[in-house]
Amino acid sequence: MELIQSIFKGDKVIWTIFLFLCIISLVEVFSAIGTLAYARMNPFEPIIRHGLFLLIGAALVVAFHNFHYKYTAILVLPLLLFSVVMLILTPIIGVRLNEAARWIEIFGIQIQPSELAKLSMVLFSAWFLGRAQGSKEAMDKAFWVVLIVTAAFAFLIVFENLSTAILLCLFVFIMMIVAGVDRKKLLILFVLVASVSLLLFFLLVKVERLDGVPRWETWHNRLVTEELDVRDEGFRITDENRQVSHAKIAISEGKFFGVLPGNSSQRDFLPQAYSDFIFAIIIEDLGWLGLFGLPFLYLFLLFRALKIAKRCTKSVPMLLVLGSALIVSMQAFVNMAVAVNWFPVTGQPLPLISRGGSSGVITCLYFAIILSVSNFATTSPEEVNIESNETEESNYEQQEEIETTD
Repeated sequence: MELIQSIFKGDKVIWTIFLFLCIISLVEVFSAIGTLAYARMNPFEPIIRHGLFLLIGAALVVAFHNFHYKYTAILVLPLLLFSVVMLILTPIIGVRLNEAARWIEIFGIQIQPSELAKLSMVLFSAWFLGRAQGSKEAMDKAFWVVLIVTAAFAFLIVFENLSTAILLCLFVFIMMIVAGVDRKKLLILFVLVASVSLLLFFLLVKVERLDGVPRWETWHNRLVTEELDVRDEGFRITDENRQVSHAKIAISEGKFFGVLPGNSSQRDFLPQAYSDFIFAIIIEDLGWLGLFGLPFLYLFLLFRALKIAKRCTKSVPMLLVLGSALIVSMQAFVNMAVAVNWFPVTGQPLPLISRGGSSGVITCLYFAIILSVSNFATTSPEEVNIESNETEESNYEQQEEIETTD
């Protein structure tokens, strides 16, 4: 027991959430691979590859959560520059899929630069905004620097993955609110961004194709979709509605208890069943347990991070732990909203669940940051109780002295 406690330090609840997500990932990816497995010479190759990446990610969590969170400051600038270079190179030498280049292949491993960009922005915004605490002049400067860097990243990402660019901007905006940026500046920024977004939305809805703007037609088709009703006798599954249609069928077949992992009927028909739409397969396999249980884990992660943040003694670790939990939870709920047809189709994987390489490993790094902060930057509940008891005793003694004097 002592050996385990010496290896797995930090918040035990975060470790438990991480373990549950890894187990669900292994079971459900194996359940969802279907045709992908049978298309290979070795049907176990896809799940072995996925398990290997999870193992690498878990090893990184064990290794890095033992390092003090302050060492992440060293990574901020190199990671920012590396992310920018990778984002610039992606449209040129990247692997193209579904009319977009989102990955760069290095030694047979596909790396998604947008995931690196999100990690770099978590570290950059936490350190830059955290260090500016206590000075209005420093916070104003930090606001403009973070805003400019975010705009640059959003511009580089938007034509590769619009949803990631939007998610990144929303994340940084929330971080600014948490960090205490001037409310007037945030209000003006919100009004400007909302106005431009509404204008862009109406253009996308009204204009089917815009020459010179890549992926415009794809964005238009994802926004302008007819409401699907599989009960309609004239309903036909086409290339345009294939993902949403089979996701709805998978969800409906799950019913209350689910069909149990390995028995999914839609894994062979649903494109990206093991990635972007794995939540639909989870609902089919586990029923209501999957429908409510998985969102609960991500919500629990966010609320636990809030509790850790309240125990932080400094601003930077507080923003690091909140930023890491926030980016994971936001991405998770966007993915799940797409799977149940509450949101237009995007390319956001389900963090730590979807089959993937770089995205899964980077998600593990977020957990390592949260655990490092909980290990090095928080006041333990026992210390809080001791301090409160000492305060109560001090107050009691002072009260006795007053009464004696009287």
